[in-house]
Amino acid sequence: MKIICIGRNYGAHAKELQHEIPEDPVVFMKPPTALLIDNKPFYYPDFTRDLHHEVEVVLKIGKNGRHIEPEFATSYIAAIGLGIDFTARDLQANLKAKGLPWEIAKAFDHSAVLGDFYPVSAFSDPSSIPFHLEKNGVRVQEGNTKDCLFSFPVLLSYVSRFFKLQMGDYLFTGTPVGVGPVVIGDKLEGRIETRDGWQSAFQCQIK
Repeated sequence: MKIICIGRNYGAHAKELQHEIPEDPVVFMKPPTALLIDNKPFYYPDFTRDLHHEVEVVLKIGKNGRHIEPEFATSYIAAIGLGIDFTARDLQANLKAKGLPWEIAKAFDHSAVLGDFYPVSAFSDPSSIPFHLEKNGVRVQEGNTKDCLFSFPVLLSYVSRFFKLQMGDYLFTGTPVGVGPVVIGDKLEGRIETRDGWQSAFQCQIK
């Protein structure tokens, strides 16, 4: 199982972090040990003083494939859910300034929160899925997949050129504008809209 992540896939988010708009998808990975599931609490790590939330729509891969053509890519999606890409922003900024890899800022233990998944048929239009993140009951991030710079088919096709997609892999598709810090005691809830209305995809308390 792989956790494949896409950075800078929403233009407004790239601008808020003062990044250039990418010409191709920005890809990075997290190991299986990054997973945090079943609404378990997240324990604030001692190596950062600036931990940020990044809510993202997540695709669960349903079959194996490589060099996938965009027109066939959606058939590889088994389900769609919501997650958080936790980021140690202070570590990331320091490593980027030195031109060094920044896995320790993105791929640390329990940095990939995953909630409930829903079949593709649960969404009226998978290319236009509203979602948001609430922190302590206040909405702090809000997005819609129609605003992605690179659509789901484009992402799946691009990633499969380099990594064989396998059943059970996860693809984090990027975060919208509004990323920000969390502190011990914060309660996070991710919500996503399906045909049946808004669903609470995950809850996560910071301890």
